[in-house]
Amino acid sequence: MMKRIFLAAIVATFAAGSAFAQETCESKAIGKDGKPLAGAAKTSFLKKCKQDACAPKAVGSDGKPLAGAAKNSFMKKCETSA
Repeated sequence: MMKRIFLAAIVATFAAGSAFAQETCESKAIGKDGKPLAGAAKTSFLKKCKQDACAPKAVGSDGKPLAGAAKNSFMKKCETSA
């Protein structure tokens, strides 16, 4: 029972963190000239920004970094929610 509560709290934290990361990535999407990025440049920037925001969160319940399919699944879920 305690594991379920802990897992739910972690998932909620990741969801909130991902939403914050997206907002931050959108606000950071500005070129060197000070103008907002557009098109492919913006898409590429947002993708990398989301990956960078999700990568540190890819940790298992034992505290070890995720690897393989587990990491791929987590990253995909994190990036789409972000």
